[in-house]
Order: sequence, then structure tokens, then C-alpha cells
Amino acid sequence: MTVAQAKPNLLLGPQDPSPVEVINAASDHPLLLICEHAGKMVPKALNDLGIAQEDRDSHVGWDIGAEAVTRVVADSLGAPAIIQPYSRLVIDCNRPPDAADAIPEVSHGVQVPGNRGLSDMDRAARVREVFDPFQATVARLLGRQPRRIVLSIHSFTPVLSGAPRPWHVGFLFRRDVQTSTHLARFISDARPELNIGMNQPYRIDDASDWFVPRHGEASGLPHSLIEIRNDLIGDATGQQAWANILTGAVNRYLKEV
Repeated sequence: MTVAQAKPNLLLGPQDPSPVEVINAASDHPLLLICEHAGKMVPKALNDLGIAQEDRDSHVGWDIGAEAVTRVVADSLGAPAIIQPYSRLVIDCNRPPDAADAIPEVSHGVQVPGNRGLSDMDRAARVREVFDPFQATVARLLGRQPRRIVLSIHSFTPVLSGAPRPWHVGFLFRRDVQTSTHLARFISDARPELNIGMNQPYRIDDASDWFVPRHGEASGLPHSLIEIRNDLIGDATGQQAWANILTGAVNRYLKEV
């Protein structure tokens, strides 16, 4: 076998977007925003992963509304934000790449034919061309300016497996309890009617999460993973409203903490 034959084909072609977008890259704002599940793009080589457009448009494919909220907060504050345009079904950038659900064959009951029977080379291409560049960009921007807080923005479904999830927003954390506690209190002060979950709708662990263990805790920076219920940010009005809520909480954090 020649070297040319042994070399794997590239996953991303010239018509595919970059695996990472940076907003306000040169900003020295003390906040860094991250949105791992911002997009629902699929590289052309993967033929839509064999799933229907309606499934890619649903929570199966991405975190509905999270990208828009992240962009509005970044624009409002002039803060840097790192956006992942590819669907979590290609590879989940908030999972260890060797996790069972990093490249899922089934997601929320939806079969993903394009993720079945992948070779080690197939998996390595997704890690090398999508996951690694995104995480390298996060690490670079974390260290470039004197950051004071880093937030990862996500969204969650109102119901999971028939069980209602009543929280309007949740803060996920592990060792850094104080950052999430401060932000939750600031939001509650401004909007006391909101149901705020602490480590809801799920909890962080090393086996299934990446941002908190590998960027937040590893950097030593104050951090939180924020989950907003996706029926609240499904349109521009809700996205603007929640961006305003988060912007207010961040500004108060930077002023008082």
C-alpha cells in the first residue's frame, strides 16, 4: 500500500464551512462565550447522515436557540464567542471523543444510519477535523486575554421521555459552585418568577462532559454551563429576551464579584 493510499480522505471539503467560528476574536472583554451545539450542518461527504431534515432541525441535531442567544450576548457586550457550526450528530463537541454518545448511532430515538459501522479512520477524521480545531480555539482564547469568566450556552427540551422539565434555565457546575450561584441569584433578583435549576436538567461528569472538566476546571477560571429551555428561545423575541437576562447577570457579576 502506498502512502497516498494509506492517507485517509479528508472529511471536510472546500464547500464545507470551517469547524469553528469566532466572534469578536480580538476582544479583551473578560467574558468568553462558547456554544458547542450551535449548528446543525453536516459535511457533504456524510450525505446528511441518512436522517431527515426535520430531525436535524429538532433538538436531535442541535441546541435550538443557543447560537442566537450567544451571538446577541456577544454583540451586546463586545465579548468573544466561539461557535460550532456542525451538528452534534457529526461529533459532539461537549463529549469526550471516545464517549459512547460522542458520535451516536441513535439520538432521542432517532436512528442515525451515517454513524453506524464507522471505522477507526472515520472516527479519527471527525475528531481531527471538527472536534480538535474547536477545542484548540477554546483553549487559545481562554489564554489570550485576562478572562474573568467563561460560559457555555446550551438549550434543553421541555419534556424528556415523557417527564416534564419545569426549569426555565439551569446552571451546571461541579467544583466551581460560586459562579453558578452568583449568576442564578442575579437572574432571580431581576426575574423572581423564573424557575432556576442548579445542576438541572442533568449533572456533570468526566465520562459524558467536556467543557466543565476540560476547559472550566482545567483553566481555573470561573465558569458555568448554562441550559435554557428551548421553547423559550425558539424565536427572535425569546432569544433577545434571554440574551438580555444573561447580559444583565454577567454585567452584575463583573461589577460585584
